[in-house]
Amino acid sequence: MRIENSFIPVRGVGERTERRLWERGITHWDDFDRSVDVRGVGATTADRIDGFIDRARDRLRAGDAAFFDDVFPSDQRWRLYEDFRTETCYFDIETTGLDEQANQVTTVSFHRDGETTTLVAGEDLTAEAVHDRLTDAAVIASFNGARFDVPFLETNLGIEIDTPHLDLLYPCRQLGLSGGLKAIESEIGVERDRPDISGRDAVRLWHEYERGDEEALETLVSYNREDARNLETLADVVCESLHRDVFGSVAGSANPGRSEPAAGE
Repeated sequence: MRIENSFIPVRGVGERTERRLWERGITHWDDFDRSVDVRGVGATTADRIDGFIDRARDRLRAGDAAFFDDVFPSDQRWRLYEDFRTETCYFDIETTGLDEQANQVTTVSFHRDGETTTLVAGEDLTAEAVHDRLTDAAVIASFNGARFDVPFLETNLGIEIDTPHLDLLYPCRQLGLSGGLKAIESEIGVERDRPDISGRDAVRLWHEYERGDEEALETLVSYNREDARNLETLADVVCESLHRDVFGSVAGSANPGRSEPAAGE
């Protein structure tokens, strides 16, 4: 599913109207012709669709993910992923507890363009370093980051993160996938190289490192990095699954994935 297959951001177009357009062969912005009467779509809505397509094409060419983050319904923002996949930064944090007011961020891992980097408190984990990595991306992706990771980083580091955010917890729930990240990974067949550690283990490892155990930090960082890397696989699986669910029977007779110039070109 690409942004260009979507009409749902248009006022007056809900899921039923969008599906009606798809079923009539209008599966892409290129397929919409304002001069052709589309049954079930009134003149006012057709005008809005036409205006949205003109504006959205410009925003997509400009690589303006924030525009689409704003106009898509919150439960449909996963549709931004395919267009901005190569500019997505997957991230995960470890902390000394659950309260961003009382506890500390210890490590932050970022995965982008096939490379994973980690910042460590007391070494290179600074407000500027985190802010630069998250605002340089078109989209950031996390698991439960909207309620946990982002508030922690903003409170601990005094920064504001307003990059379009794909929190995979919610698309997972749309697919009936519940539980934590590791449980969902297991359910969809994502394998890890080592047994999982709990949040309590992460706190323990950090305190052992503070007492001089360098191996404890290496272990903590390795788990944090694996969490960030695996978010890419999870995003791929979840967004493809939602595409199949949303497109349904239309997929057999239409091509929602026709190529477009990459965002920013």
